[in-house]
Amino acid sequence: MAFSGIYVGLLLLGALPVMLFGTTAGSALATLGIVLLVWLLLGVIDWLLATPARRISIARELPERVRLGETVSSTLLLTNLAGRTLNAQVRDAWEPSAGAPRMRERVRIPAGERRAVTTVLKPWRRGDRRSEVVVVRSWGPLRLVARQATLKSAGRVRILPPFNSRRHLASRVQRLRELDGQTTLQVRGQGTEFDSLREYVRGDDVRSIDWRATARQQELVVRTWRPERDRRVVIIIDSGRTSAARIDDETRLDTAIESALLLAALATRAGDRVDLVSYDQRVRARVQGASGPTVLAKITDAMANVEPELLEMNWLDVPKLVREVTTHRAFVVLLTTADNEGSSRALLEAVPELAQRHLVLVASVTDPEVAEAARDLSERETVFRAAAAERSMLDAQRVRRALGQLGVDTITATPYELPPRVADRYLELKKAGRL
Repeated sequence: MAFSGIYVGLLLLGALPVMLFGTTAGSALATLGIVLLVWLLLGVIDWLLATPARRISIARELPERVRLGETVSSTLLLTNLAGRTLNAQVRDAWEPSAGAPRMRERVRIPAGERRAVTTVLKPWRRGDRRSEVVVVRSWGPLRLVARQATLKSAGRVRILPPFNSRRHLASRVQRLRELDGQTTLQVRGQGTEFDSLREYVRGDDVRSIDWRATARQQELVVRTWRPERDRRVVIIIDSGRTSAARIDDETRLDTAIESALLLAALATRAGDRVDLVSYDQRVRARVQGASGPTVLAKITDAMANVEPELLEMNWLDVPKLVREVTTHRAFVVLLTTADNEGSSRALLEAVPELAQRHLVLVASVTDPEVAEAARDLSERETVFRAAAAERSMLDAQRVRRALGQLGVDTITATPYELPPRVADRYLELKKAGRL
């Protein structure tokens, strides 16, 4: 049961003259009692005339998946199963991160008919956003008292990572086509595969001349090459406690997801096989064995509900995870934090085993505010802050130098620069024939 503001206001208004102008205490109480009784009877009658709130059938129309940053329309189809018209207020109880407006929709449904109530969601957090119940408040004809019911009607929409780095994909695919020989540019690198023969053009590398074909055709013929295909790209995402740090307007984990999506999209276009594992103390997400255009969809779906865990990353298990994915040589990308010796000690212990069999890249996010703080020497307090920032940068540089001595490639960049930097490094390795 719910009372309207009008009902409470009229009740107070009816009691006010009695309290102000009553002659004796006994008569005032008697008059007040009569007023309260009248309003109570009106409330009971209005409640009895209200359509039962539970005599409603609820169905949902809701998309299964949508990317973060897009709006979602959630539609409730309400069918009145009672024998009289329903005048109600309906609220779809979405969780706060779904971005639903905190308002109640008024709806009038004649007996036996159906009406649609649409709620526009603007989710601001990825993952599964849910609504478990629908609250229906059915008013009587006087709109004094309402029958209220909370009806179970589960709804779920999966908010996928936004993939903002998609804007870098077109330019990288164009560079990949140049490497792949789909334009006039042909490349020759160590480990590349033979593609075809063509006539010699001034400026071609003379080392690519095929003398046997030249002798047969009586004109200079050169070999063309393309980057090797069907290579393995294994992406390991650190979902431990360090990935929860927020840099700019996103966490380190979100930046790692963006980098993984861009690299996966590019490697799939290049004909390579991409596998992904998100890990800290246990596997949080795994995408393995997928190929073609389904890889990107499976990665976004698998990483949608992964959140940073307040656990230390167990790097000693990573070589085993890679062996479970493939026993052949692969390009292993570790998306983690490598900015100080304390948190990177386990990483430095694990990478030598990986570097013996695989080509390893460690990509981490740097905070642009640290570099800005290191340059600010305007005041006494900022000088101390600059010294601390410089010390932090030196620690990160020392870790990168140690990784380089172990045969591991490293990339550090800001959240907006890291995804394209990882993609560029992949293209560089493709061009050099190291994959």
